[in-house]
Amino acid sequence: MREKEGVVLRNDLVDNLQGAQAIAERIAQLAPEVPREYHEKLVKRLAEWDAAPADPARIAQEVALMADRCAIDEELSRLQSHFGQFAACLDLQEEAGRRMDFLLQEMNREVNTIGSKASHAEIAGCVVEMKSVLEKLREQVQNIE
Repeated sequence: MREKEGVVLRNDLVDNLQGAQAIAERIAQLAPEVPREYHEKLVKRLAEWDAAPADPARIAQEVALMADRCAIDEELSRLQSHFGQFAACLDLQEEAGRRMDFLLQEMNREVNTIGSKASHAEIAGCVVEMKSVLEKLREQVQNIE
């Protein structure tokens, strides 16, 4: 009976991990839109203010600075690494609960950083969804010895 429960728990962990990976992929797809949308908003605001025509080079510089501040590729890369390590823990024959719990903490850190850096509504929604999935994983990991 314990073995059956372990199989069900493992399958549930795999399903939720795959869900988290799908959300991370969606965030990676959305990330390049952030600077483009910022550029559009900046140009629109300047037009609304009836300001003197802005220097295109200066606008490009502002967009580049913003793109650098909101770049999330490092966080996404580390998140993918954590996903891989977590998946590897599922195949271990030894106790892996603490290690998985630690990896989930690290995943949460990366997701929090993504949420604070990317000022994009859909990415923010993905971050909330990802945190929910990671919380499910954390609760499941508490059942692992």
